[in-house]
Amino acid sequence: MIFAPLFGYLGDRYSRRLIMASGVLLWSLTTFLGSFMHTYGWFLTLRALVGIGEASYSTIAPTIISDLFVKDMRSKMLALFYFAIPVGSGLGYIVGSEMAHVTGSWQWGLRVTPIIGVIAVLLVIFVMHDPVRGNSEGSHLRPTTWGNDLSELCKNKSFMLSTAGFTCVSFVAGALAWWGPTFVYQGLRLQQGYEDVTLNDVTYKFGIITMVSGLVGVPLGSVLAQRLRTRFPRIDPLICAVGLLVSSPLLFGASLFASVNCNVCYALIFFGEVFLNLNWSIVADILLYVVIPTRRSTAEAFQILISHALGDAGSPYLVGVISETLKVVLSPSHSPHVTSSNGSFSLASNITSDPTSDPAVDFYSLQYSLFMTCFFEVIGGFFFLFTALYISRDKYQAEKAIAGMSSVKKLQTLCGIIILTCISK
Repeated sequence: MIFAPLFGYLGDRYSRRLIMASGVLLWSLTTFLGSFMHTYGWFLTLRALVGIGEASYSTIAPTIISDLFVKDMRSKMLALFYFAIPVGSGLGYIVGSEMAHVTGSWQWGLRVTPIIGVIAVLLVIFVMHDPVRGNSEGSHLRPTTWGNDLSELCKNKSFMLSTAGFTCVSFVAGALAWWGPTFVYQGLRLQQGYEDVTLNDVTYKFGIITMVSGLVGVPLGSVLAQRLRTRFPRIDPLICAVGLLVSSPLLFGASLFASVNCNVCYALIFFGEVFLNLNWSIVADILLYVVIPTRRSTAEAFQILISHALGDAGSPYLVGVISETLKVVLSPSHSPHVTSSNGSFSLASNITSDPTSDPAVDFYSLQYSLFMTCFFEVIGGFFFLFTALYISRDKYQAEKAIAGMSSVKKLQTLCGIIILTCISK
């Protein structure tokens, strides 16, 4: 998060291929070395370095796609790129839990991905092509100062509002990724017939749901945008808004059914995440067509900084703090008559003197805390609705700036040819 602006600055001015290769290599090495650490301080340090490597990649990769493709083809390629986020997250749950189960050591979950990372580094160095910035749009713009870049981005209402909406998406995604499996597991413990269920079992299923919802949601958002964009120029932020506003009641319902019916809960989580995942590729597309090519890496970095700082960097902690506070409120001295949703479990008769040790208290405190994510989805939906008010204007201004500079270059080239012809004659 902190290093994203640095890589945004470098990505607009220097070799993106070398920056990406170095970042992925750092990412892979620190992940691998972290699995061998025996002290918390060194482990935490190496995990922090993983984030620096990730920042170098995530700020630059979308801009390379934007310089290779335009319009609908760009949208398709971005969908292909961004569906890897939820799919990779889902695979992380599955591979991590299975490797821990097979080897008997969680550290092996961190020793799988570095192998793939090294392959990625070799592909970036020897296979990937780093196009000229703005190449796909015929742009010949030159980079401006970093201060000017930030100033222009802050004036870009579509970019700022869509970043705010995407921050809400990150907030919800971060909270679900951290607390989702634990919450479902706690709900199952309150149901009869699930006494032998383990957190590892729930994590595995949650990973499959996350992965499949990404496979469905990310391309679905891109396809809807491509098909409706010609008829409705403002459809991109509207799809994002609808996705969040529909996802909110679905995830709210999932939290209610977690302690009643696990199958209904899993189904609602799946559909809630599908609608949440509609946003990923569309938000990236919005950024690329409302920002000129020479400041797109900076824009990506700015969006990453804001969405992480106010989104998934703090949401797991905030949900946990609220949950711990609610445990005290739900203790017998405060709430002696609270029962489970099926009426079969009484807090008053089953709570021990330590509320944190009671399954019902753990579940309900986390449930009430996770309700906050539904609220943030609604707020994010309204941010995207406001984005729709400015999207056409900002897109036109970016296209005008690109086309204007291209015309100047063509005129300069033509004048040069005429002058050289006159001299040669």
